[in-house]
Amino acid sequence: MRMKDPYEAYIDTYNTINVYMSKDFYDGQSKSFHLEDLEGNMIPLSVQQRSDLYNGYTHYRLSIDQPLTIGTEYYVYSDSCRKTPAKYAHIVKTAEFAREFTNITEQLGAHYTKDKTTFALWAPTAVRIVLCLYEGEQTKTYELKRENQGIFKVEVQGDLHGVPYTFLVRCNGAWTPCIDPYTMFSTTDGQKSVVIDETTLALPEKVEMEPQQSNTDAIIYEVSIRDMTSHSDIGVSHPKKFVGFIEENEITRLKNTGFSYIKDLGITHLQIMPVNDFGSVDEFHQDLYYNWGYDPMQFRALEGSYSLDPANPVCRIEEFARLVNTCHKNGIRVNLDVVFNHVYDKQRFALETLVPNYYFLMNQNGEFSNGSGCGNDIDTQPIMSKRYFLNTCRKLIHTFDIDGLRFDLMGILDINFMNEVAQTCRSIKPGFMIYGEGWNMPSFLPENQRASQQNQSQMPNIGHFSDRFREVIRGSNSDLHQRGYASGNIQKINEAMQVLAASCQDFVFNSPQKVVNFVECHDNHTLWDKNRVACQGEGRDLREKRQILANAMVLLAQGIAFIHSGQEFGRTKNNIGNSYNQPDAVNSIDYTRRNFHQTITKDTKELIKIRKEHPSFRLKTSEEIANNVSFEMIENQVLVYKTNKDNDQNYVFFNPTSNSFQYFMNEKGKVIFDNGNSNDPYNQNLIIAPYSVLIYHLGQE
Repeated sequence: MRMKDPYEAYIDTYNTINVYMSKDFYDGQSKSFHLEDLEGNMIPLSVQQRSDLYNGYTHYRLSIDQPLTIGTEYYVYSDSCRKTPAKYAHIVKTAEFAREFTNITEQLGAHYTKDKTTFALWAPTAVRIVLCLYEGEQTKTYELKRENQGIFKVEVQGDLHGVPYTFLVRCNGAWTPCIDPYTMFSTTDGQKSVVIDETTLALPEKVEMEPQQSNTDAIIYEVSIRDMTSHSDIGVSHPKKFVGFIEENEITRLKNTGFSYIKDLGITHLQIMPVNDFGSVDEFHQDLYYNWGYDPMQFRALEGSYSLDPANPVCRIEEFARLVNTCHKNGIRVNLDVVFNHVYDKQRFALETLVPNYYFLMNQNGEFSNGSGCGNDIDTQPIMSKRYFLNTCRKLIHTFDIDGLRFDLMGILDINFMNEVAQTCRSIKPGFMIYGEGWNMPSFLPENQRASQQNQSQMPNIGHFSDRFREVIRGSNSDLHQRGYASGNIQKINEAMQVLAASCQDFVFNSPQKVVNFVECHDNHTLWDKNRVACQGEGRDLREKRQILANAMVLLAQGIAFIHSGQEFGRTKNNIGNSYNQPDAVNSIDYTRRNFHQTITKDTKELIKIRKEHPSFRLKTSEEIANNVSFEMIENQVLVYKTNKDNDQNYVFFNPTSNSFQYFMNEKGKVIFDNGNSNDPYNQNLIIAPYSVLIYHLGQE
């Protein structure tokens, strides 16, 4: 337990309270304790256990004969007549608490009609809640009435469309302001929530797209709303904004920038880095700060700094809906990057204010899990927490018509939750993609319950980023000097075979639809910057070839192909490995650099086209891989990757060495890709040039 005050009390169960007294506070001693309730009754407490803690506190475990009543205010008195509020702590995690308070069907948040708006909150541990309405210069207050199951509710007559509001919550001996965690409508920097008649939203008519048949059909391109249009002189009128992201005109088409460029790549899916309201950019002073957005403040409202009008709660919703719709009109699906594992500021987080500790992983000592490194890992196991995040997923799909969710630090979340996410989302939208970072994070969640790669067999419809693929093809992520197969470490050739087969042949994964292959993402050094160190001494032309080689292995491997924006032209972040808060000059998509590295871009686009046209690179099951993927080696250096699907048969040659090799094809076919430029299309005596990729398609086209 992290203590702030010299004397603190926490309600552990319906019959026990933990008290912590500093040795500097009456020497940490008290012979007796009493509990005072709201009526002023003094109830004796029994000391069950006393122990000295390492941090200079004395811990008392106290019991009470009669069960405590949740939703009332208690104070613990020591024998010196000093009192402290008894704060609701681990009790909210108990089975008794769940039985008493989680069987609800109430619609939470603000429910608008023209005649009245009903405000409902779930806050079992709160004593009182007051609604504050901000109508013009006036602030009107309304007390919410406590009802069954810990629901607080009030109806306010009249048409409240467009009226901002907040709540004041009395809990744990203090009044704390909070916004509405259930709404999508927020003012600048999440200062207030806003009542909105959702029938007035100008949402575009949804574009009907055929459901995706297999995750392996996806070619995912990771983008930041801000980065794609922050480069100067690219023809975009509203850079760094939702509307600028999809803006097209004569200049963007001529210069092939912004959305015009995205369309030209031929990818199937955009993975958009967090767009839900985050705390690390001040929406009043947007250009003073940069952040990727992995600092959530609200899970349903969107980030105002990406909107033309952050003060308008509707504007950002409509703008982003149009962004998704425009992508769909152009045949591009949209996956959202969501951060359901922690929050930016736990003390200001609305759900924490309403039910302290309920939504976060904690142990019985009152310590909070820190697998995220942010000190407040979210707990998706409690019923109302799971329900909140599942309903958030539903809301995002229904409002924006998104096509997938990418989960940040998914290993902090639990298996059951992730399976329910998949079931929920796919029931709304067949073919919906669910995948994330399945790292085995050191959280309080037991390892066998974590939604991590090691438990992938228990999550039939959940994908995982393959760090194994990254380490084998790119090289060590922690040691920039260590090369991968694509950068010349031929000792990894056998491992390269396994990851090209989606790690299904050696049973690391049981389906290629679960395997997201990548060598670069927003985290860590770009591939270009990695190779600048790992391949030190090699010239720019050679590093271009290595970039193409690595991109080819991503795009031709079994599994799901994933490309970080700029990877297709050798993006650099000036050797900065973690650019999450660096300025636009570091993070911007540099179209001038793109123009300079047209060779990488051209070849990557061609490889994207080849993957889409050839189903043998997109096998759907591990059984198909076992029967239709095989390998051989040329002098233990060149990897020969053979794929087959119906009449689509291909031989792919990866040569990361400085040597040239020959290979005779017994069957006639056609060279459909050769960045070594060493072969006529219908030549059977193939030359595999140094640092090259060659694809030979069997049969006549």
